[in-house]
Amino acid sequence: MIEITEEDISIDQLMRRARRREAGAIVSFTGTVRDDGMDRLLLEAYPEAAKAELSAIVDEAARRFSLLSADVVHRTGSLSVGENIVAIVCSAAHREAAFAGCRYIIEELKKRAPIWKKEIGPGGERWIEGFRHNPDSVQSGGGK
Repeated sequence: MIEITEEDISIDQLMRRARRREAGAIVSFTGTVRDDGMDRLLLEAYPEAAKAELSAIVDEAARRFSLLSADVVHRTGSLSVGENIVAIVCSAAHREAAFAGCRYIIEELKKRAPIWKKEIGPGGERWIEGFRHNPDSVQSGGGK
């Protein structure tokens, strides 16, 4: 499941979806809004392109790390400190593969998915550097 949503993320639901008889490990990553002097975090995305890129990233991770399942849910909208931003849940036969797949997905998501963050606080607003256009990425019509 790849989802871009304004709704909160159900980690329990993602964990249930990841269960497989042949899975010896289920690993999750949850990114949250941290308190580093801001009041809110605004997240914007190009949903269709983000879903396509996330799907490509998940497919790469599944092949590379022999994942049995991998789900990604990313929030958009205005979020407060402590709220969930992103959740990734991977299952694999062995923990090393599940951990490696989960890490690969979050690192590639940060580089490739067209999702943008703006910090809003007492000192003003600022966009956070992250996604940069890549002509070889899925959302640009390229891809590997």
